[in-house]
Order: sequence, then structure tokens, then C-alpha cells
Amino acid sequence: MERVKNPGEPSEFYLHSGSVPLASRISQHARRKMFEHFMRRFQPGPETAVLDVGVTSDTSFAESNYLERLYPYPQKITCVGTEDGSHLMREYPGLLYSRIQAGRPLPFRDSEFDIAFSNAVVEHTGDRAAQAAFIHEVCRVAKSFFITTPSRWFPFEHHTGLPFVHYLPAPIFRGLLCRTRYRRWADERNLNILTARELRELFPPNVPVDIQIIRIAGFPSNMIAASRKGASAVNPLHHHGKGCCVDQR
Repeated sequence: MERVKNPGEPSEFYLHSGSVPLASRISQHARRKMFEHFMRRFQPGPETAVLDVGVTSDTSFAESNYLERLYPYPQKITCVGTEDGSHLMREYPGLLYSRIQAGRPLPFRDSEFDIAFSNAVVEHTGDRAAQAAFIHEVCRVAKSFFITTPSRWFPFEHHTGLPFVHYLPAPIFRGLLCRTRYRRWADERNLNILTARELRELFPPNVPVDIQIIRIAGFPSNMIAASRKGASAVNPLHHHGKGCCVDQR
């Protein structure tokens, strides 16, 4: 498993990554493919203002904060997260970071950014209502969005590496996890994985969105929800007063 130097503050969201090398390798491969898709779709330039919602304190795993690591213009990234991501400002001069609280609106104006990017965050934001509030808030602060999340239909659950058990109804899946070392992921507030249909339903009907599937060995590993080309991502309903859960990726 590929590592990077200078480990930072441990992240609870990478709690089992070291003991699930298969999940880490799959994540690296899928995230590289998603980054390439992001660049092809938006073709951002040196003046494009990007918001990354959900950076992590982790620097141990190569898949952590991959946008900052791969993006050619990190000085144009503003990033936020519930964990300490201040190390990113040292690693990428010009990048801006702010620590935020889960369940609070993002501290930005409507359409302040050209693109809002969020990788593997929405599945950690709680029940479907909380997930929808998070999606609405990401749409509010940028002209376009690029939101990714693992697919429920990949044979191995991404956070535990366990095969097939996440295909079971959610109460049974969570009940089984409670009996294992992965009990943290049994709590819906920590993990609530999605299908493509469920992801699409989180968006308001007036927000044009394309859902695309990233496949590994023919299986759907991750999903991308991106603003439709030529369409504004701004949600005119403006959920200013409605809290949204924002976690790291």
C-alpha cells in the first residue's frame, strides 16, 4: 500500500484503512479516475476558483486529499473540513483552509466559487434529510459542482472491506457491524451509503445533474454527481437556515 511521508493528525475516517489494504488500493485507483473525469469535464484554468468540501487531517494514505495533490493550480483552492487540514496550507502555498463544524451551513456567499468539489463526504453526513441538506448547500456556494460517493453496489464495502453484507437491508447490515470491530460504521450518522437513484433524489428537481458511474473490474465502485454542462448549480431555494452536515473525505 502506497504511503506518503510525514503522517499528520490521525483521522477517524481512515480508522480501518491500514487494516483493509484492498479498500485503500481500490480507493486510490477510483480517485485517480474521478480526478481525470473532473479535469475533462470542467477543464479548469489558473483562474478557476475551486472549493473543496471535506478535507482531512490525514497525510498517511496516498488517497487522502487527492484534489490538492493532483490539481495543477492548488493556489486557487479553498478547502474546508471538520478535521485539521491546516497542513495543506503549508504544503500548497496560496491554498486557503478553514475548519468548520458539522451540521452548519458553509461560510460562503451564493455562487462564490466556480466549482464546488466534494469527495466521499455525503455518505458520512447522516440520514437522507441531512444528506440532502449537504447537497443543497454545496450547490448553493458554487456555479458548478462535482460530488462523489462510493456505490452501494460495489461487492466490497469501501470502509470495512467486507464483501456483500452491505447489500442487506440497512438495519440488518448495521446490526451485523455492531458485532464486529467495524461498529463505528453501524451508526447511520457515520455511514449511510447510497445507490445512484438515492443520490439523484438528494438533489432538488430544479438543479440539473448528471450521475455517472466509475467502474472497477466491471463493478460500480463510485458515483459522480456533476452539474450539467452549461447549467448553473445554484439552488434558488437557498437553504441558508437549514443546517448541513459537513465531514471530511
